[in-house]
Amino acid sequence: MAKEKKLVEAITAMEDDFAQWYTDVVKKAELVEYSSVRGCMILRPNGYAIWENIQKTLDAMFKETGVENVAMPMFIPESLLQKEADHVEGFAPEVAWVTHGGEKKLQERLCVRPTSETLFCDFYSKIIQSHRDLPKLYNQWVSVCRWEKTTRPFLRTSEFYWQEGHTAHAAAEEAEERTVQMLNMYADFCEKYLAIPVVKGQKTEKEKFAGAHSTYTIEALMHDGKALQSGTSHNFGDGFAKAFDIQYTDKDNKLKYVHQTSWGMSTRIIGAIIMVHGDDSGLVLPPRIAPVQTMIIPIMQKKAGVLEKAEEIRRKLESNFKVKVDDSDKSPGWKFSEQEVRGIPTRIEIGPKDIEKNQAVIVRRDTREKIIVSLDEIETKLAEVLEQMQSDMLDRAKKHLEEHTVEARTWDEFKEHIEKQEGFVKAMWCGETECEEAIKDETGASTRCMPFEQEHLGDVCIHCGKPAKKMVYFGKAY
Repeated sequence: MAKEKKLVEAITAMEDDFAQWYTDVVKKAELVEYSSVRGCMILRPNGYAIWENIQKTLDAMFKETGVENVAMPMFIPESLLQKEADHVEGFAPEVAWVTHGGEKKLQERLCVRPTSETLFCDFYSKIIQSHRDLPKLYNQWVSVCRWEKTTRPFLRTSEFYWQEGHTAHAAAEEAEERTVQMLNMYADFCEKYLAIPVVKGQKTEKEKFAGAHSTYTIEALMHDGKALQSGTSHNFGDGFAKAFDIQYTDKDNKLKYVHQTSWGMSTRIIGAIIMVHGDDSGLVLPPRIAPVQTMIIPIMQKKAGVLEKAEEIRRKLESNFKVKVDDSDKSPGWKFSEQEVRGIPTRIEIGPKDIEKNQAVIVRRDTREKIIVSLDEIETKLAEVLEQMQSDMLDRAKKHLEEHTVEARTWDEFKEHIEKQEGFVKAMWCGETECEEAIKDETGASTRCMPFEQEHLGDVCIHCGKPAKKMVYFGKAY
């Protein structure tokens, strides 16, 4: 029993130290390992399997809307990066440069891609000539490099994995439609598959993507009351097209610039899964995204027929569920702890007495509820349990979001809510960047988004008292 307790005790209670709890879960669930490269993580099989499921699901959703996958180089010539001034200025502090090839100094520095707008623009300038070439709906699954000062697994690393979509359109209206469409897709994915509710809205001028006309975001709320930007979609207008001379001839044989979009979601979303659903025993994975949905744990497995029955159940379930048998020589208690730390949604306990009664016990990871089921109905019952768990996890996350979203109508109220880190604070804002910066300097809270669903909470800005233009979600963030 001492060893069995040690696995759980190795995880710091989230109420004692949330940051340490997060690190403990990431390590004990064997999602990542720190690498010898500063700020870079090694995705272990448990972590990469989650990313594979995210990738598989999102990729299918993208392709249903006509998106095709491509692959761009990882290096960007400095001259190419310099073509869009706002863009390069926004990324300059985070760029890693290659200056030598072998021992020979390069004539031109190469940037290790922090993002691929410039590469796609250069590509589009070569392949788009006519309105018949449009739209271009491309996406790539790659890693990118941003030289971060402070790093934390999944949330902020010097190299991370993501998808970045890049589209080109004939009309501004088409680009805007695609921008919003992809944001809605991210929001639907988070809710349906990750059981994470989000707030959708537009970033302020200060917070938008460098070089973009407008940036839209989905913001999720973590258990500790901090926000996490979980996916973004950018409308570039024709700014990049003019910088890279991406023109096409329309139906009237007139030259026009294309309108572009870009949108992305990264391995950061795994951090959101951990911080929205995890508990003091470890990770809790939503069934629809879990690499293993149920772990069959034989009890008294050395008894005749127990392992055979566990394998029989696995074969029965494997066509409809992601299922494994833990037939290691560890004690059942240790196996239970491992299953819980890794966040596997359910376990199925089967022992000699269960076999005699033609039953098994399904245990939910989130509530620890034990459900006795007949082996004749185990497929149907497991499906019901997994669907109920998925639904319950979303409901709990929605409740947390609702209970930790507050309104502030005075500056004193605002400061009090932010100081307590109660979650999102809704307040009116004048729209001025100087005021936005002052709010952050004084409280540490940033504008998370201007929600699409606007509310009127007053006539003046929460901070400066000038006429209010927008209701904004504020909060401290990762």
